[in-house]
Amino acid sequence: MAYTKIKTAIADGIAVVTLSDPATMNAAGVDLVAELHDAFRSFIREGSEVRCVVLTGEGRGFCSGANLSGRGGASEEPTDPEGPDAGAALETVYNPFMTAMRDYPLPLVTAVNGAAAGVGCSIALMGDLIIAAESAYFLQAFRRIGLVPDGGSTYLLPRLIGKARAMEMALMGEKIFGKTALEWGLVNRCVPDDQLMATAMDLARSLADGPWALGSIRKLIWESLDSAWSEQLHNERMAQKLAGRTNDFREGVLAFLQKRIAVFTRR
Repeated sequence: MAYTKIKTAIADGIAVVTLSDPATMNAAGVDLVAELHDAFRSFIREGSEVRCVVLTGEGRGFCSGANLSGRGGASEEPTDPEGPDAGAALETVYNPFMTAMRDYPLPLVTAVNGAAAGVGCSIALMGDLIIAAESAYFLQAFRRIGLVPDGGSTYLLPRLIGKARAMEMALMGEKIFGKTALEWGLVNRCVPDDQLMATAMDLARSLADGPWALGSIRKLIWESLDSAWSEQLHNERMAQKLAGRTNDFREGVLAFLQKRIAVFTRR
């Protein structure tokens, strides 16, 4: 698939995906999301050497939200006599991609520059590690256009920052800048703008050099958001069984005994 809305680069086990539609501040139209979904799938195909993915935006913003010039994903030929379905594209395009990000087997770092608005906010918050530039801001802009938060925002926000702050973001529609996002626990790091990608790449390098178990760790954390205590203990037990059979586990133990740094192969 030829990409026109995103750019990809792979080096040393790290795939960098850049949203690249500066005319719309990288608005997440259905075409851009389709390209993202294809790129993410390509990184985990058999034979791929990718061990970590970094997602960022080009220019003044990370992602300005859905592309409203394309009617915001509303069905062009509504079958509902009451009018067009503004949620149609969620079901067919956006929700499948967000679920694919949640279930992704590789660690994901999001490097947020400028605006992360609407569904762009949701995409940014899917990172396992979220790095925000000081000028970055997170915005639930839906109230401004008479719609409701989507892309999983109503699931993510209460779990990340609690009900009170989630309500404030969604109901008031105000910008939450990088430093406040860090104080709230919405992101992992807030750094000067000129250090954003260097910081993201340093973290990605550490993740890419990590063991196979990192994929299981991210899966367990996601599962914990919905699992009962006993169910989560079982999930950990089964994941440990698989991790304990990897070459990385054997290498990790040997490196510990030999007092050296482990060299993991993700096998």
